[in-house]
Amino acid sequence: MSLALRVIPCLDVHDGRVVKGVNFKNLRDAGDPVELAALYGREGADELVFLDISASAQGRDTTYEVVRRTAETVFIPLCVGGGVRSVEDVDRLLRTGADKCGINTGAIERPQAIDEIVARFGNQVLVLSLDARREPCHPSGFGVTTHGGRRPAGLDALEWVTEAVERGCGEVLLNSMDADGTTDGFDIELIQAVKSVVDVPVIASGGAGTAQHFVAAAQAGADAVLAASVFHYGTLTIGEVKDALRLAGITVR
Repeated sequence: MSLALRVIPCLDVHDGRVVKGVNFKNLRDAGDPVELAALYGREGADELVFLDISASAQGRDTTYEVVRRTAETVFIPLCVGGGVRSVEDVDRLLRTGADKCGINTGAIERPQAIDEIVARFGNQVLVLSLDARREPCHPSGFGVTTHGGRRPAGLDALEWVTEAVERGCGEVLLNSMDADGTTDGFDIELIQAVKSVVDVPVIASGGAGTAQHFVAAAQAGADAVLAASVFHYGTLTIGEVKDALRLAGITVR
């Protein structure tokens, strides 16, 4: 584990608004991304993850504008994902105000994109966004998915994350599609499995419901813990999560 565990709110943005559902379905409005980002900055968030789940060109243009406004509002690292496929996409997002970019489907469709982006910008800029779920057909028992967990990629999650990190991804955003939005807790087995094969920081995502869930993820080896709905709807604050982590003897910022 890194010296200090990071606590990261996630903004899933669709057509300029933050939304949240369960397993990426039944989305409901959770507020204005810039206002939420400012709130989390005041509350002591260590970073922000901003995921564009809009597919349309209009949504993409909206996203660049929201990223720019968010970057002007908060002064903590901002990671932006969704639709990243090329050096040009990363270049534009960095110029708009992102500090890091997450890549998922773009890397699965063309793994060389990782090589090209890292060669241009360095591995500290590129985060592998890994949407994994339990699929017994794979050697590890976990498969990779795209399109919000709805489409299997036909890849073993551990084999893919190993390749992506070898190609240069400097961090892994590990989202359990089985746990996403359930508030039943992070997938501890998945966290441990990924940590056993990579030596870059792993951000645990999917399933947070209580402060103790964050503690369990940290104890499983996560270098950062990410959540959305528990923060958006006021179930927990950043401060409450950090207090629980401190009580468990985990160093936080």
